[in-house]
Amino acid sequence: MWRLWQTFDPRRTLTALAIFLFVLALLIHFILLSTNRFNWLDGPAPAPAAAAAPAAPATP
Repeated sequence: MWRLWQTFDPRRTLTALAIFLFVLALLIHFILLSTNRFNWLDGPAPAPAAAAAPAAPATP
């Protein structure tokens, strides 16, 4: 494992990892915000109104 850190600079590697994880977290959050179910800023979307069934004709 120590040879790995001799080939890569630890500061640059850990900085790149932190930036990658931050961008990944932003991407996941924006994907969730684009859905109706998980958009916590606008609140839950109102449920669509159920279509009214036509009344059955009266039988004589």
